[in-house]
Amino acid sequence: MTTKSFAVSALSAAAILAIGGVALAQPAPAGKAPAAKAPAAPAALPVTHGPPLANVCVYYNARAIANSAVGKFVDTRLEQIVKTVNSELSTEETAITNEYKAIEAAARAPNADANALKKRQIDLEDRFNKFRQKAELRQREVQATEAKARQRIGQELDSVIKAAYQQKGCSIVFARESFLIANPAMDITDAVTIGLNGKIQQFTFDRERLDQPAPAAAPARP
Repeated sequence: MTTKSFAVSALSAAAILAIGGVALAQPAPAGKAPAAKAPAAPAALPVTHGPPLANVCVYYNARAIANSAVGKFVDTRLEQIVKTVNSELSTEETAITNEYKAIEAAARAPNADANALKKRQIDLEDRFNKFRQKAELRQREVQATEAKARQRIGQELDSVIKAAYQQKGCSIVFARESFLIANPAMDITDAVTIGLNGKIQQFTFDRERLDQPAPAAAPARP
């Protein structure tokens, strides 16, 4: 890898992790005017619903979780984990960039040692490759952490949804995501959120570590 090509790679190495498909905010490029705001959406038209269907219920999973205490806790905790990871990667990226600049400055010196510069460049290339691998690993770890936390909420929801189903006297529940509109009287989402809040508010979790070896399997019993 040439010194020039390394510079291009290093500039694109920033590890911006995402949660739930939304990337962390990045500063706008200097000198670039802010984008114009989109026009406000028109006010929603009032809807007159037909009579609720007996024993037919509606449930909006995303809204139940987003409005719950445990859902908000998980979002906040994931943001903390991402912030810590980005801080770690940013520190390493800055050190790599500074070393690149130092090599560039040394190469301009009249008495530059070509062999020493070559070794520093090779070492820096290796360092950069390891940094890139770490950034990719951290990305996967954050994704695994989020998936595991969401799975835990799903496990807690199972009994809560069943309780709301029975309390409302439902014969069938439709996912709100699968259709456009329904009579709110058939919606059990708020009842599920209340039940989830009464069951769990938060739980402890940390970033998953995918670089640790899996535990050894227990020996088979004779």
